Amino acid sequence: MLLVVWLGLALPAPAQSPPSADASAAELKAQVDELRSTLSDTRAELQRSHQEVSDLRRRLEELEARLGTSSSQAGPAYPTLQDALKAQPANAPTGGGEVPQAGEELAAKIEEQSQTKVESASRYKVKVSGLILMNTHMNIGAVDSTDLPGLAEPRARGQTNGDFGATLRQTLLGLEVTGPKLAGASTTADVQMDFAGGFPEYQYGVTSGLVRLRIARASLDWSNTRVVVGQDAPFFSPLSPTSYASVAEPALAWAGNLWVWTPQIRVEHRWSVSDSSGVTLQAGILDPLTEYFPEMQFDRSPTPGENSRQPALATHLVWNGTLGSQPVSVGIGGYYERQAYGFERNVDAWAGTADWSLPLGQWFGLSGEFYRGEALGGLGGGVWNSIVANGNTYLASTHIVGLNTLGGWSQLKIKPLSKLEFNVAAGEDNPLAGDLHVFAHPMGSFFPPYARNQSIFGNSIYRPRSNLLVALEYRRLRTYLVNDTKYSADHIDLAVGVSF
Repeated sequence: MLLVVWLGLALPAPAQSPPSADASAAELKAQVDELRSTLSDTRAELQRSHQEVSDLRRRLEELEARLGTSSSQAGPAYPTLQDALKAQPANAPTGGGEVPQAGEELAAKIEEQSQTKVESASRYKVKVSGLILMNTHMNIGAVDSTDLPGLAEPRARGQTNGDFGATLRQTLLGLEVTGPKLAGASTTADVQMDFAGGFPEYQYGVTSGLVRLRIARASLDWSNTRVVVGQDAPFFSPLSPTSYASVAEPALAWAGNLWVWTPQIRVEHRWSVSDSSGVTLQAGILDPLTEYFPEMQFDRSPTPGENSRQPALATHLVWNGTLGSQPVSVGIGGYYERQAYGFERNVDAWAGTADWSLPLGQWFGLSGEFYRGEALGGLGGGVWNSIVANGNTYLASTHIVGLNTLGGWSQLKIKPLSKLEFNVAAGEDNPLAGDLHVFAHPMGSFFPPYARNQSIFGNSIYRPRSNLLVALEYRRLRTYLVNDTKYSADHIDLAVGVSF
């Protein structure tokens, strides 16, 4: 286009031109003038940008010099100037009162400029996040899964009394999208994946975990109301203990923690009680999952809950407030699901739940959950069993009984420093003995029925930087069979993670 314009300007015009040629020349001249104006504006903008960069460079050099003069007075060394700017306290001696404020401004500008923008097809804001997590573990005793144990098991004949290994399959990847306003509501969506979906069947496949969907949800947010559609944690059991040894499944998943990520639709509404407290009511429907394994690799078969042809129902009421300056919450919840095992054998699954998160002074916090219910294998309750039976559940002659269970967990958090915390937690799932002894030789749907499963752990989490963590955890597992046989095992995990 520019070549055509140049040629048009360079070539001499004919002595006489028809009216149409004069019109074309006038139009072409207007386009050229507009192009020159745009180029002039762009040149001026570039000059202003160069000047801002030069000013920023000069101010950085001045600040570096001033920080260097006071570096002998304290503190740790920082690998970058940006870190030094962020870590510089407001009252630090700098040789000039304007430096702390300038440092904060420069740190903010540097952080903003260092962000890489992600462009989406919809051109709305997209944020990439994740956690690269390596877990090195050692087991003493036999467990059901070497890197993510939930049960202690008997040691097979000839088997060594433990193992050692490492994995990165608990690494997380996520995307967050901020969308347009819709009917006065803000729209957001996010998805989260890990690599704990199994193992490919080829050599060294044990280190190549398969990608697995954890969470995928979209929400509409008004001032006091929220609608969420997608796959998420059960909102009537919202808490989990703090652990980086157990990320692919929340800690204590088989020992008192109902957790399974489930497709759902829920509505939340909040009423303010005071300036610092409020009550939130949540209600929704969920996919009525049970603990059944997929029968085929590519085609999906319904589970007994889905065979009932009705969704699961749940509700949760929670009070949120503050104690001192720290958040506090107390909630109760309910769950109902119908399960159909064929041949007119139906079971009503239900649960009543309670959850709490309480600060105990400046350094301590207490959190936990409790539940009592029936046929909760699809949520990890009943040690992953919804029923007990006297034979194969696919046979019409087999009798089944919904398995009643109760359980829960509690955690004490100690956080003496912003970068260091300690957590001690214990949990138990306890199916009721009356149901376990209905049949002389009880069977579960897929897993053998267990009388009880207990787990206790303690960990320390250190964050030398905001995006870097190191966590050490010790866990003790005890699993009891129906005949009172007990198995125990120890699990030690060292986790190193980098978030982005």
